[in-house]
Amino acid sequence: MTMPVIELREVSRRYDDGPPALHEVSLTVRPGEAVAILGPSGSGKSTLLNLIAGLDRPDTGTVTVDGVRVDGLGEAGSALYRRSKVGMVFQFFNLLDDLTVTDNVALPARLAGMARGEADRRAAELLELLGIDRYARVRPGRLSGGERQRVAVARALMNRPALLLADEPTGALDTAAGRDVSRLLGDLNAEGQTLVVVTHDLALARSCTTRTVRIADGRITHDVRSEAVASQGDASHIDASQVVR
Repeated sequence: MTMPVIELREVSRRYDDGPPALHEVSLTVRPGEAVAILGPSGSGKSTLLNLIAGLDRPDTGTVTVDGVRVDGLGEAGSALYRRSKVGMVFQFFNLLDDLTVTDNVALPARLAGMARGEADRRAAELLELLGIDRYARVRPGRLSGGERQRVAVARALMNRPALLLADEPTGALDTAAGRDVSRLLGDLNAEGQTLVVVTHDLALARSCTTRTVRIADGRITHDVRSEAVASQGDASHIDASQVVR
């Protein structure tokens, strides 16, 4: 059987003297799955995301991503892990306004030691495939929210990560831009990108994922697989095969 991309075993995390943010959570995500993590504020879904991303450590249990024991990494190891194994997309984009779109996208590869010319070529490929190559020399502040989120997705895919994590990726977008980004994520998964989307938006979960995991009070209460998401077949569809390989 294929090795899981994500494997959490009996993971717990508590902050200060309050109730556990996560309590004995076990979760396995296989290559090519698209999983939505749903739950209200305070349910533990953000803690779960941070543990998978190596931004936090569990008090007990293990976190393994693409063969790496994330819970045992130090600060330098965690940074290297995020550059090589995980691409992250955030609600508010987290782009650097003093850099061009190309430089924002190429940054993870440059931090990983890739030569500038090679990184710029990879960035140009991603921008073209995501339909935003005309903004290559523009700074992010001149773009719409949907365009900035596409730049953020391109940056997350720069190092061909085993796992793409998206934290409320449509939360700061209007309805039309949100649908566009949802279709983009669905297209990427259809071509094999393993995807985990943390959200409170059931419509987003239904549109771009094939498995729903609900969390309440730090525990998984619901884990259901659905049928594959159908492509919308409109102008926003991309040939994602070149992006994820």
